[in-house]
Amino acid sequence: MSEFHIEIDFAQKHPSGENVCGDVFISKLIKEDGRTILVLSDGVGHGVRANVLATMTATMALNYTALYKKPEAAARIIMEALPRDSGGVKNYATFTIIELERDGMVRIVNYDNPKSVILRNGSPFTPTREYLLNITGAENVGKVLRCREFRAMKEDRIVFMSDGITQSGMENEKMQMGWGQENVEAYVVQQLERNSDLSAHKLSKKVLNKAIQNDDFHLRDDASCGVIYFRDPREMLLVTGPPFFKAKDPDFAFRIRDYEGVKIVCGGTTAEIIARELNEEIETEISLTNPYALPRYSMPGFHLITEGILTIGKVEELLESYDDEFKYGSTPAEEIVKQLLSHDRIVILVGTRINWAHHDPDQPIEMEIRKFVVKRIVKLLEEKFFKEVVVNFY
Repeated sequence: MSEFHIEIDFAQKHPSGENVCGDVFISKLIKEDGRTILVLSDGVGHGVRANVLATMTATMALNYTALYKKPEAAARIIMEALPRDSGGVKNYATFTIIELERDGMVRIVNYDNPKSVILRNGSPFTPTREYLLNITGAENVGKVLRCREFRAMKEDRIVFMSDGITQSGMENEKMQMGWGQENVEAYVVQQLERNSDLSAHKLSKKVLNKAIQNDDFHLRDDASCGVIYFRDPREMLLVTGPPFFKAKDPDFAFRIRDYEGVKIVCGGTTAEIIARELNEEIETEISLTNPYALPRYSMPGFHLITEGILTIGKVEELLESYDDEFKYGSTPAEEIVKQLLSHDRIVILVGTRINWAHHDPDQPIEMEIRKFVVKRIVKLLEEKFFKEVVVNFY
């Protein structure tokens, strides 16, 4: 495990009048290799056609990178695979591939997308290893991949984008040549001067919103911005369900007590066991605005205590549907989602004791539902939100 957490976030918007975005961002976590691969592709034009081209390009780039295919050879295959237009000319999509390794090694391969901005100590950073690769094949003469490699340090950031960002504002009298690479870089530096702890989520949104503003709030091209932030991890513990053996109750409770980080418990019975073993009192909090809201509780040392399987199930639903436009409400499930997405290394303790009062003893459905829902939550946290998750069963 590296000494830092890699926070990754991405924001994009399609132009006014289009239903889909012609930029496509996909990613893959390869646990066994300790690699995370990110790909941003920009299809020529707008709308569905551009989206199809970008999706094909991004998918092939991701898969070939996962297989350690040489980028110049992979690029040739991608070029050959893209469909031709009615005039027999090949269609076109740009791409940026970013490969992150567990030890902090970073590789950026870029074909015709704007240059990624790398920042160290809040200032632009130029890696010593920069080189060009000629895309193989006679039909690709003059086409090159721009590659950079470096070992990341804590507090480094990488900002990658499509040309909808750098070319925003081209019809604006104040920036007839567009926002431009240098101005994007200066803007990012300015934002970090104002707030050195700016999250990847907030920085990607700020860059995108500035591009939208440049276009007088009506984007003329698909615009995408991703940010990678290497920083100290934020840790939390999520507990759901009591231990299978009652004899494990003390160990279970003391492990939770000694955990350093935010602690959340889902399950009234589980909370009662912890309170009993730690000699603490649980207080019930009643919603005065929504009498139908699921109960929540409080106990010293815990950020939140809620009802069990219903809340966990709702958390899974919210993570599944979460997108860039998500707005938090005040329910316990929404608070849990907020905490999960605000933390990086998450430990989940899953108790496997069956609550016999709730179902037929021959059908331990609740336990199986809990296991299934937790498995789904872990998959979403790891693959969609790039979190480090450890699950322990009791």
